Amino acid sequence: MNPNYLWCPMEQSFKKTEKLKSQKLIEKLFSEGKSVVAYPLRLVYLKTSFEDAVFVKAGVSVSKRNFKKAVHRNRIKRLLREAYRLNKSTYFNNIPAQYAFMILYIGKSESDFNTISKKMNTLLDAFITKEIPPKS
Repeated sequence: MNPNYLWCPMEQSFKKTEKLKSQKLIEKLFSEGKSVVAYPLRLVYLKTSFEDAVFVKAGVSVSKRNFKKAVHRNRIKRLLREAYRLNKSTYFNNIPAQYAFMILYIGKSESDFNTISKKMNTLLDAFITKEIPPKS
């Protein structure tokens, strides 16, 4: 993390403009996107451009096949959004392009928040190492 980084609570919000909602973009993301995995999470991403001034638009998804009850799917989605919200400012303050993200929960059983948060860090680290060239 940048030592000159000034913590600001607004950096940790997850605004409506940052949410991935476009059906066309979601379809393009799954057909052309790349992915990284940190079990039980998978990140599917695509370099793209938005009219908004955001660097990343993100969505979360949990399979109905693995979690039959909506209450369990919704809890996992809530935990995924929270883990992403808390960690995004660490990773995306200075990325050079715009990306669309879909974070998928691919596990078969529910995980607690600490596990999901650690795996989210691992996942975002893997994305940064794979996509963003190191600064010389």
